[in-house]
Amino acid sequence: MIPIPKVAPGAQFAPLRVPRGARVFVLTGAGISAESGVATFRDAGGLWEQHRIEDVATPDGFERDPRLVWRFYSERRRKAGAVRPNPAHDALAHLEERLGGDFFLCTQNVDPLHERAGSRRVVHMHGELFRTRCSVCDRPPFADESAYFDALPRCGCGALLRPAVVWFGETPLELEAIFTALSACDLFVTVGSSGAVYPAAGFVSHLRNVAGSRGFARAVYVGLERPENAHCFDECRLGKAGELLPSLFGLE
Repeated sequence: MIPIPKVAPGAQFAPLRVPRGARVFVLTGAGISAESGVATFRDAGGLWEQHRIEDVATPDGFERDPRLVWRFYSERRRKAGAVRPNPAHDALAHLEERLGGDFFLCTQNVDPLHERAGSRRVVHMHGELFRTRCSVCDRPPFADESAYFDALPRCGCGALLRPAVVWFGETPLELEAIFTALSACDLFVTVGSSGAVYPAAGFVSHLRNVAGSRGFARAVYVGLERPENAHCFDECRLGKAGELLPSLFGLE
């Protein structure tokens, strides 16, 4: 039987005990970036910066109007260039420094805020805003901060280049590595994810069915609002990530 999670303001909880050798998996979602000023779809009334998701974040949308899609992502690149990490990003970078290989950071976000805070081993399951790839050939994605508001960029093979992000209907990246780390972790923490977008929303329920060598992992949520998958967590600590994360982990 899965116990009913405790859902309360973060200040009502003690820090999470992280003993030496414990393996920690952290999943971050749009909420952590929103605190740095990055716009999110859920806050936009069904539109993403005045655009329908179907038009700017699907393969079909790119096929219909690649110029519109590139204008949209070029504007996102421009805005992302001005945003800075907040204390939640900083706290996770410091945690990585302390835990080393026992820490696994997976983000649903395509922005570079974790890296700007100093995180070095970030798994971007939905790709990266400042990378570009070919829409046809297998040329590896490459770093690209360019904006394409007018001319459409093309690959050496002649096909259109596209943002190296995972659109709706496409398979997220690094799933094998993600589920390997999930199955081995002792503590799972979700930060600022709504619990509505799969497969990430299913990570915590996966933990309820897979016990590691030291038993089932403890699962904790941190964010402003109760997530849709709250029933799968042991605790839901409500509040701003930037206020809760700096003192969340009690390292031993």
